[in-house]
Amino acid sequence: MSESLTFHYEVDGDNFTSAGQASVKVKKHLRELGLDAETIRRVSIAMYEGEINMVIHASGGFADVTVDDKCVTIVLTDRGPGIADVEQAMQEGFSTARDNIRSLGFGAGMGLPNMKRYTDSMEINSVVGEGTVITMKVNL
Repeated sequence: MSESLTFHYEVDGDNFTSAGQASVKVKKHLRELGLDAETIRRVSIAMYEGEINMVIHASGGFADVTVDDKCVTIVLTDRGPGIADVEQAMQEGFSTARDNIRSLGFGAGMGLPNMKRYTDSMEINSVVGEGTVITMKVNL
């Protein structure tokens, strides 16, 4: 692939019915591009975790996925409250999810740690009261 391709996805806030649709679409696009199964799996998991976080904690947002010769870059941008303590949020099991979200089986505090685990790099830029931008890369 000599040029990069970018895919854009909207993520509805508080809509668990559509949650995960962007990661399913990414998976399909990456298969069509002929990427290997392990890369597709890693990107899909990271995307799904980020998408669910936008549904649970923010009022939605969007995901931009760029594929080039070297990596898959995922940029998740939300309109949420921001993350007050990123270091704490990165701890496995830490969650600010409400009880009604936990009763649905979400909010176990593994989203950000899994996003980091399945990518080669992850950067979180968050401003309380404004939102969060997470940039992840999976090397090819």
